[in-house]
Amino acid sequence: MTESRQPIRRALLSVSDKSGLVEFARFLSGQGVELLSTGGSARSLREAGLPVREVAEVTEFPEIMDGRVKTLHPRIHGGLLGRRDHGEDLAAMQQHGIPEIDLLVVNLYPFEQTVAAGAGREDCVEKIDIGGPAMVRAAAKNHAFVAVVTNPENYETVLDEMQECGGSLTLATRRRLAADAFAHTAAYDAAVSGWMARQEGQSFPREMSLAGRRRQVLRYGENPHQKAAFYSSVGRDAARPGVATAAQLQGKELSYNNLNDTDAAFEAVAEFDDPAIVIVKHANPCGVAVADGLAEAYRKALACDPVSAYGGIIAANRTLDADVAEMVADLFAEVVIAPEITEAARRVFEKKANLRVLSTGGMPDPAASGLTAKTLAGGLLVQDRDGGRLGEGNLRTVTKRPPSAQEIADLLFAFRVAKHVKSNAIVYAKDGATVGIGAGQMSRVDSARIAASKARDAAEAAGETVPRTHGAVVASDAFFPFADGLLAAADAGVSAVVQPGGSMRDDAVIEAADDKGLAMVFTGMRHFRH
Repeated sequence: MTESRQPIRRALLSVSDKSGLVEFARFLSGQGVELLSTGGSARSLREAGLPVREVAEVTEFPEIMDGRVKTLHPRIHGGLLGRRDHGEDLAAMQQHGIPEIDLLVVNLYPFEQTVAAGAGREDCVEKIDIGGPAMVRAAAKNHAFVAVVTNPENYETVLDEMQECGGSLTLATRRRLAADAFAHTAAYDAAVSGWMARQEGQSFPREMSLAGRRRQVLRYGENPHQKAAFYSSVGRDAARPGVATAAQLQGKELSYNNLNDTDAAFEAVAEFDDPAIVIVKHANPCGVAVADGLAEAYRKALACDPVSAYGGIIAANRTLDADVAEMVADLFAEVVIAPEITEAARRVFEKKANLRVLSTGGMPDPAASGLTAKTLAGGLLVQDRDGGRLGEGNLRTVTKRPPSAQEIADLLFAFRVAKHVKSNAIVYAKDGATVGIGAGQMSRVDSARIAASKARDAAEAAGETVPRTHGAVVASDAFFPFADGLLAAADAGVSAVVQPGGSMRDDAVIEAADDKGLAMVFTGMRHFRH
């Protein structure tokens, strides 16, 4: 039976990220631990005045091939893999002069950072670590006797326990460190394999690994009885500006639902080139508007559905200033997210201590390639991100009356909003603002009626006598399978329609539009969102 506590007498330190290395090594040396190291790590330790033995002294073999081969040697891997309770292992170690290594401290070449910096293929390949992962996996496999540290954040844990346990580490800690180590190498390999697949133009390779780094253990998931955590991406989307890369400037801890809704809001507001505001509730936009400035865009977006906006998420695609912050502060909101928040705006928000305020430093490219994934029981659905964007040249008029220039602008706006509304999606819009949104219904005609009803309610609450859908346009994320959905929109007073087309009954829908004097355009592109 292996003893729970394992004394640390010899440590091998070879790291790319040297944060805290010298301080940690100084502690180990003070505990009487012999330090082995390589290359730059050994140089850093030696410059700090610490006694260190080069790995080449142990292997009696020099580093070769520009450092490609230095730790790939039986005297290193034998020291990591040797089982201290197996007589044959101990005899082999003694026969071949293999020293026991009790602690391995390794983090890997900065492959992801090299790719993110736009380096060429050759430089990226050179940053694929071989010896590091091999050692990490060896030490993690032999965690019954060896501890492995792959993240400087764990230095303090090891230091504290060694102090408490007289220079030893418990089996529980070694097991946890081993699990962390295998997760670390798995994420590293996922980043490498994903990059290589993209280099070869393989969007969907035969085997795919998706990896993430835990940012936060959440209080709960969608519901209080569900456990949850938040992970940031490893690989292609790791640097995409958004909720996963944002700095939280103030406010309570973000919840699972906050994170999901904030991502939906920020991805939606990124669709627009003009100053825009998106207000989201339960992952659906409830108000979207563009204008010459954020203040006017906010007023227009909020007017769409002020009831649903209560407790919502507010996203901007421009720097958010104090004037807009004062307007936002009048509404109870859960989260505000923008590429930048001015100091004056931050002072305004500080008065609402619970409001979560996020600054991303930039906007995501809505047309950029990328993958999205959804879990199924026993499987995974992976697809390209919906980067489809249309301009006026993509619209095909199918009715007798063509749309006016203003109608075209509103049709394009409404169709971009519909892309971010749960299907079946219907969006009424006028003058660069939504006036009614119907989301997630099993029937498209129900979405059309609900959106019109919400528009009427908002108008009545504002003391307006004319329904806001009168003279508006309507966008449908998918084709109208029957004329009923279009007729419901016509009854609401719309003047123009945008939809993908492609139904077996397109002719009947076009005829209905002509009978009502509507202009209708087909896009040939669908935007289902489930």
